[in-house]
Amino acid sequence: MPANVTVPSSPHIHATGVHVLVADDDPASRRFLADGLHRLDARVVTCADGIEALALARGQAFDLLLLDCRMPGAGALQILSTLRADEQARSRRGIAVASSAEMAPAERSALLAAGFSDVLVKPCTLADLQRLLGWVGHATAPLDDQAGVLASGDPVTMQALRGLLRSELELLKRDLARMDTDHAALAERLHRLRSSCGFCGATMLSTATMALQQALNHVPADIAPSLQRFNLALDATLQALDA
Repeated sequence: MPANVTVPSSPHIHATGVHVLVADDDPASRRFLADGLHRLDARVVTCADGIEALALARGQAFDLLLLDCRMPGAGALQILSTLRADEQARSRRGIAVASSAEMAPAERSALLAAGFSDVLVKPCTLADLQRLLGWVGHATAPLDDQAGVLASGDPVTMQALRGLLRSELELLKRDLARMDTDHAALAERLHRLRSSCGFCGATMLSTATMALQQALNHVPADIAPSLQRFNLALDATLQALDA
């Protein structure tokens, strides 16, 4: 890490791009997460306790909330539940990721069921942070040509598969209103869609599909936030395919 980068003792903003709140009471973890996200062009606000994190999330619209499970004042679970219940909180619908140095399977399941999109186990890598930014639809390009060619074998095949994907997405967009209440049908379509996205390099939609699948598995009564992000990714992918 650059020698001139210091650990912030109060909220501090880095760079531009995806707006991320990093709340962690461990100075080393906070510095690594902030520096790593900064390198990925995120705009980062940091703090060291749960009460301050809650105040920041209420007052600012963050795309991503990276919350440590155990902090003075309030942990990740308490922060998120309070935010989701506060209709005035600007980050009420922000994508939330819980972080911890250790995580039992039961605790992970409980966090996902409570509405967290993912769980980050520390120490982590820059690749882990890049994956987390993928939960934010606009953090990644809709189509990754390199990934598509690697998956499909050659550019001609990839373009042919993208034509099929476009037709599939048009049908899915038409059917989504009905499947909003038919979760079994939606889960089946998402299962097929993930394969198509992989062959076509549709990275943004693939990430949104996985998030919606996870919501259906853990919190089927409230899939609205994940479904909204899925719709945004679907529209962005259609536009990219047309271009």
